[in-house]
Amino acid sequence: GTFYPADSTELTEMVQSYIGETEDSGPVPKAIIAPHAGYIYSGPVAASAYRRLRPAHDRITRVVLLGPSHHVPLRGLAICRAEQFATPLGLIPIDSPAIELISHLPQVVLLDQAHTLEHSLEVHLPFLQTVLDHFTLVPLVVGDASPEEIDEVLEQLWGGAETLIVVSSDLSHYHGYDVALKMDRMTSRAIEGLHIEDIGYDQACGRVPICGLLRTIARYGLHGKTIDLRNSGDTAGPRDRVVGYGAYVFN
Repeated sequence: GTFYPADSTELTEMVQSYIGETEDSGPVPKAIIAPHAGYIYSGPVAASAYRRLRPAHDRITRVVLLGPSHHVPLRGLAICRAEQFATPLGLIPIDSPAIELISHLPQVVLLDQAHTLEHSLEVHLPFLQTVLDHFTLVPLVVGDASPEEIDEVLEQLWGGAETLIVVSSDLSHYHGYDVALKMDRMTSRAIEGLHIEDIGYDQACGRVPICGLLRTIARYGLHGKTIDLRNSGDTAGPRDRVVGYGAYVFN
C-alpha cells in the first residue's frame, strides 16, 4: 500500500502493464540490478530487467536478493529468521539451506530488525512473482561491507542456471534533471565497465552491494549492459529534484 498497491488484482495489473511495455530481447541474465522506489516512479525501469527473465520462468528456482539498509545501521550482510516472505501476490519460501550455507561467514549476521521495514528488498518481490513460476528466496540486507566480503557470499550462492542474483539500487538522489542525467550516465558507464572505484556513495544508494556484485561478475568473466536509464522526472515526478533509476543485466 506504500510502494505498490495492497490489492492483489491491482498489483498484478500494474506489474503486467509495466512488463508489457518493455522489449523482450536478449539472453536471460545471470544477474540484474534494478531500482526500488515506488512503482509509479521506478516500476517501468525495473520491468525492463524483469522482462528478460520470462524465458527462464520455469528454470530459475532460486533468487539471491541484495539491497541496501535504509533504516538499521549494520556491519556486514543481514539474514533473518523468517521462513516466508508475503506480498499481496502470495508467499515466497526462504531458502533455508542457502541461509545455513552462508551463516558461518563472519560478515553474515542474523538481524531481523534490518528486514522488518526494508523496502529495498520488498519492492522486487511482486516482479519476481509475476515473471517466475516457483522460486525460493535468499534475502540479504547489506550494510557496511567490502566488495570482497560480498563476493565471498555470492560465491557460496552463485549456483548454476537455476540461480538468479538481484541487486536493488536507485541511482542519484535529489539533483536537478540535467545534473542527474550526467551523474547517472557516469554511473552506468562504471557499472558496464565493472569499475568499482568509479562508483561513489552519492551515485547509488546500493553502491555497496553493486560493487560486491561487480567484483563477482568480473571474476566470472561476465559483461554488464545498461538496458534502461531514466529518472523520476521522466516517469512520475517534477524535474527540479529527481531520483535516478537504471536497469542492468549481466551475462
